[in-house]
Amino acid sequence: MGCHGSAAPSLPLHPFEDELEYMGSKHRRVLFCAIAMSKFHGVPMELDDRVSRRLKMTDLRMLLAVVQWRSMSKAAAHLNISESAVSKALGELEHTLGVRLLDRSPQGIEPTVYGTALLSRATAIFDEVRQGMKDIEFLADPTVGEVRVGCNEPLAAGLLPAIIERLARQYPRIVCHMLQSPTTATLEYRELRDRRVDLMLARIKEPFSDEELHADHLFHEQLHVVAGKQSKWVGRRTIELADLIDEPWLLPPPNTLPRSLVEEAFHARGLPLPRASVVSLSFNLSNSLLQTGRYLAVIPGSVLRYGALRSAVKVLAVEFPIQPRPVAVITLKHRTLSPVTQLFIECAHEVARPLAKKQS
Repeated sequence: MGCHGSAAPSLPLHPFEDELEYMGSKHRRVLFCAIAMSKFHGVPMELDDRVSRRLKMTDLRMLLAVVQWRSMSKAAAHLNISESAVSKALGELEHTLGVRLLDRSPQGIEPTVYGTALLSRATAIFDEVRQGMKDIEFLADPTVGEVRVGCNEPLAAGLLPAIIERLARQYPRIVCHMLQSPTTATLEYRELRDRRVDLMLARIKEPFSDEELHADHLFHEQLHVVAGKQSKWVGRRTIELADLIDEPWLLPPPNTLPRSLVEEAFHARGLPLPRASVVSLSFNLSNSLLQTGRYLAVIPGSVLRYGALRSAVKVLAVEFPIQPRPVAVITLKHRTLSPVTQLFIECAHEVARPLAKKQS
């Protein structure tokens, strides 16, 4: 292998190995029409017939593992096969395609431009196989299945539990896997693009424009200034944001979306950001501290409606000058949604309907 320097993508090991073992060897062969290889200079269209006869799912599985572990020996150990078997299979794969897929670098094995192209499509292939297995499970028994959801801390503290509860009442044998996504100021939806989740719940900016992603709007999220029931500010009919500047505040960490929204609101009033007494994204911590009556915080409306905080705090009569942003279900545009994923989205709309009506 050569020593060309091409950056390796962050590729997760995919949860498809059980499905592939379940499939018979006859069905592991993929009718794979050269992916997008024909777009690269020097790769002939005659690859189609050769690839469809020789390429196997196990070849792609080995390629994914080698790039993930950046090592033939580590990939072989993970797959429980010999290193020579991995090396031989990938050598035959490169011969079949007529291009080099992997290079060695000081950091380990990395994909070439051809390897990167193949890996991106292989990820989609494994995902479609998994979705197909889900469809079969659902057709055999519509009351079972699983859905993988990406969600940040604020939405996981209110909206997501309400959706899961509604789904569980109707389909108690459906399993929900929640992957907590970063609450960064710039959302990249990496978990969804890497197909580690079926969908994501997120607060988005408008207009939402992405070649790969689709946003299904649920409602516009309003933010509120809240305090514990024992707070001296509860019950006051008129409060200005400037009146609260010197109070103890629970604030989100810097460089997160919740923090940027709080900063935007105070700056809109020509005010500096108040000094934080506690910096955290934890709603469990906020719940405990707000109940003392000492602290103030900014909490999304969906958390106040559906989360544990609703019984512990009161919304203060202060205008929070920020435009509500939409909360949406984010999915990949060209990905087949499983029936269970579609049921989850339907439940999300049902749960969000009261919030959407309140704003209309």
